[in-house]
Amino acid sequence: MKKKRLLKRHPVIFGEVLFDHFPDGSAVLGGAPFNVAWHLQGFGQAPLFISRVGDDESGHRVKRAMQDWGLDTSGIQTDTQHPTGTVEIKFEGAQHSFHILPNQAYDHIDAGLTQKAIGATVPALLYHGTLIARTQVVRQVLEDLVTVTKTPVFVDINLRDPWWHEDDLTQLLDRARWVKVNDEELGLVAKRLGLRTKSIENAARSIQANYQLDSLIVTLGERGAMALDSSRDLVRVEPDQEIEVVDTVGAGDAFASVVLLGLLEGWTTSLTLKRAQRFASRICAQRGATSTDAEMYHELMRRWTTDNGSTQSEY
Repeated sequence: MKKKRLLKRHPVIFGEVLFDHFPDGSAVLGGAPFNVAWHLQGFGQAPLFISRVGDDESGHRVKRAMQDWGLDTSGIQTDTQHPTGTVEIKFEGAQHSFHILPNQAYDHIDAGLTQKAIGATVPALLYHGTLIARTQVVRQVLEDLVTVTKTPVFVDINLRDPWWHEDDLTQLLDRARWVKVNDEELGLVAKRLGLRTKSIENAARSIQANYQLDSLIVTLGERGAMALDSSRDLVRVEPDQEIEVVDTVGAGDAFASVVLLGLLEGWTTSLTLKRAQRFASRICAQRGATSTDAEMYHELMRRWTTDNGSTQSEY
């Protein structure tokens, strides 16, 4: 992770926005890229979120929520043929399963409208996950976007069966400068790519070396996280044990948002991981993947910024 602070430009978050539909009839707004964009807006980074929603009530709800939070909606496309993204949640005892519906509005992001939205800003970096690349249409939009803007790419690996393919991993990793993945998916990626490893650290080092990544971040659940930085040094962080976990949904998205914030602000890898872990723990202590408590975000940024403008103060 580079220490040099990027120029004052805006992060571009590209991907799905959707509603999780529960058996009781409730629907919760989310999607990993949407959650990341939400947090970055809270931290004052003014991200451009690019996605596509249906011309339906769910799509209108997405736009209203973004407007209420101050998020730029110029990157939100409206699709008259396909619905706003939906995930069906089902419970079986203490376990839950989810069904990500196919052929949703976000599967049809338009290249021309994307370029138009990007043309109004100067991208600092481009974040996307793996779910948004499940269709050839969107994979091509991404490829064109990166080629035209030459924007450095952060890939958040979230492997959701059956919506990923082994062949796509190589293309995504080839294009990435930074990658975030959890420990289970790291092992799966290493195996699918034919990399023989004996430990999480070895798997991470092999993937970083093979794809020449500036940094590879691995989340380890209750054991915290680790990262290999641009110098190939290993950094580890443990979660805050004082936090009472209420809901782990969105913890990875919260973590990713602060990693992006660290890249934008030029923080060291160690400081970034500490702050990302702390924020993820804070989100786990509440119900839901995001928060409308603007003061929480402002208070954290004040704590992370000293009187002289430095952001290298303790987390």
